[in-house]
Amino acid sequence: MEWNYYDTFITVAPDCPAETGTKPPDKKSGKTKPGIEFELLENHPYVYTQEELLFEVHIRHKNIPEAELAERREQIRDEFFRKPQPCLRASMLPKKYGWGLHFNAKGQIAIVPVESPDYHRFVEGANGKVKLLAAMRNKKK
Repeated sequence: MEWNYYDTFITVAPDCPAETGTKPPDKKSGKTKPGIEFELLENHPYVYTQEELLFEVHIRHKNIPEAELAERREQIRDEFFRKPQPCLRASMLPKKYGWGLHFNAKGQIAIVPVESPDYHRFVEGANGKVKLLAAMRNKKK
């Protein structure tokens, strides 16, 4: 099954409360899923596809040890994707924290703050044939 987007820009949710791109806060117990997503995408723009990002966030959020990954990476990945996974339109980055998500022609992702000129260029269609999708709303109408 194909999980990736290509030449797509996910805009912030229509009811996103953030006016600027904001780093998700950590919990006392450690990083949250949005915090891990943010860290990976901020430090590695256009490296991860949606599939790769979802799996890497899972590994880090569950603190799966390197030794176990070395032995069972494919099995862990198969088990993870056997269950339905929400796409990044449901991520808290565009729903709550003010980040657009750009997927290039290879499906690799970068975050774009809602207040930036780049964000507005994507929304206005100035960046070519990029498909626009809105992040999912936080609340049903």
